[in-house]
Amino acid sequence: MEKVNISQKFALFQEYWSPKIVGDLNDFYIKLAKFQGEFVWHHHEDEDELFLVVKGRMLMHFRDRDEWVEEGEFIIVPKGVEHKPSVPEGECHVILIEPKSTLNTGNVNNERTVAKLDTI
Repeated sequence: MEKVNISQKFALFQEYWSPKIVGDLNDFYIKLAKFQGEFVWHHHEDEDELFLVVKGRMLMHFRDRDEWVEEGEFIIVPKGVEHKPSVPEGECHVILIEPKSTLNTGNVNNERTVAKLDTI
């Protein structure tokens, strides 16, 4: 049992769209990620995802609408819902809480897919 300093953990990496594991909670990982620019449209067949913005702001695109998620806010994307996170300006720091089975690109396999996550 050790506390985690989120700011210190974010300082340990620079790459975007590459989640890092900072905690293990039952069958879930607590992950940190930095976002910039556009991600890819995708969905997760079996997993819900929670995105908690701790710095900056993120635009979550859905097929029927767009939703801004501001610093201090979170959004839960239910399983099966197609979505595309983006950060049109600047950089965004996000905490992700999702099942251990969650692949960052869901049903899409491309250059942004991170099959093996680093623990920091």
